[in-house]
Amino acid sequence: MSASLPRTRVGVWLIGARGSVATTAVAGCAAVAAGLHPPTGMVTETPPFADSGLPALTSLVFGGHDTMDCPLPKRAEELAAGGVLPHGLPAAVAAELAAADAEIRPGGPAPGDTRGTERLIAAFTADIQDFVRRGGLERAVVVNVASTEPAADGAALPPSSLYAAAALRAGCGYVNFTPSTGLHHPALAAAAAASGVPYAGRDGKTGQTLLRSVLGPMFAQRALDVRAWSGTNLLGGGDGAALADPAAAAAKNAGKERVLTDTLGGSPEGEVHIDDVPALGDWKTAWDHIAFDGFLGTRMVLQTTWQGCDSALAAPLVLDLARLTLRAQESGVRGPLTDLGFYFKDPVGQGPSALAEQYAALVRFGRQLGEAA
Repeated sequence: MSASLPRTRVGVWLIGARGSVATTAVAGCAAVAAGLHPPTGMVTETPPFADSGLPALTSLVFGGHDTMDCPLPKRAEELAAGGVLPHGLPAAVAAELAAADAEIRPGGPAPGDTRGTERLIAAFTADIQDFVRRGGLERAVVVNVASTEPAADGAALPPSSLYAAAALRAGCGYVNFTPSTGLHHPALAAAAAASGVPYAGRDGKTGQTLLRSVLGPMFAQRALDVRAWSGTNLLGGGDGAALADPAAAAAKNAGKERVLTDTLGGSPEGEVHIDDVPALGDWKTAWDHIAFDGFLGTRMVLQTTWQGCDSALAAPLVLDLARLTLRAQESGVRGPLTDLGFYFKDPVGQGPSALAEQYAALVRFGRQLGEAA
C-alpha cells in the first residue's frame, strides 16, 4: 500500500480466513486503503460515520483460523478468474494477501482430531493472543465468516462456539456473521455476560432478507394484508454446499422468517427453499413471491428477483462490523451490540427489524462512539 502505516494497529481475526468472504474482505480492504477502488458498500465510509473515531482501514491487521490450506493469494486469483474480484487486483495487493495468509492458523476440529473441548478452546485462544502480541496490536475482534453449520444439538459445543469461547478468553470483541450457533449456545451465556467484551450477530443480511426488511414494513405501513410469502434461493460455492444440509438450511431460514414475523406482526404462509447449484459459484439468485390483499379484498402479487455476488455483498459489511466493534471496545462498550442489528438477519438483543429503524439506530450508535472519543 502507498499509505503509511498508522502507529496504532488493530486486529481482525477471521474464522474461515481462507474462504471467499474473508479473501474478498482482505483484498478489498487493501484496495480501498490504497485508493485503488472506492469504498462502495461500506456504510462506515459514509458521512454519518466520519466523526465516529473508527479505526482506519490502514490500521487493520488480518489473521484467522481455517481448516483449508489454499493460500490467500491463490484463493484471490481464483476469485478474480470467477469475476468476484477485479482483474489484476490480486497482483496489486499481493503483499497484503501474503501478510494475512502468514497469520492464518489451523482450525478445527479436523477429522481425526482427538482434542477435547477445553484443549481446542485453549489452542484457539493461544493463537489469537499470539497474533495480538506479535503484531503489537491494541486490540482485536474475532469475526466468524465460516460456512454455515447445522444447529447445535445437545450440550456439546459446535465449532463456531469453540471459536466464540476462544474470543471471550482472549478478551476480544466477537461478531458472528453466520447463522451458526457461536455465542448463542446456552453453555456460553455466563461467560459472555462476564467477559466485558462487545459482541454482535448473527447471520449477515446481504440479499433476500435485506429486501424483506424493507418490503415487510411497507406492507404493514400501507395496511395491506400479506397472505403468503414464499422464496427460493439458488447459490453455489461453499455456502451452497453447506446449505445443502437440511439442518444447516433450517438454521439460516430461521433468521429470514424472524424478519417477516417482526415486521408483519405474524407469520404468513410459505417458506424459503435453498438449492445448491454449484455452477453458480459465488453468485446467488433469490426469488420471492408475495401474495397480498388490497382494498375490498382485491388479490394481488409482488414478485422480486435478487441476483448478486455473495462475497462482494458480504465483505464490506464484515469490514464495517470489525471497525464498529473495535471502536466499541475501545470506548468501553460491553455486551450485545443491539444497535448493529442493521447488518443481521437475527440480531442480538431486542431491537427493530425494519431496515429504516435499524439504520437510524446504527447512525445514533456511530454518533455515540464519536462522542466517546
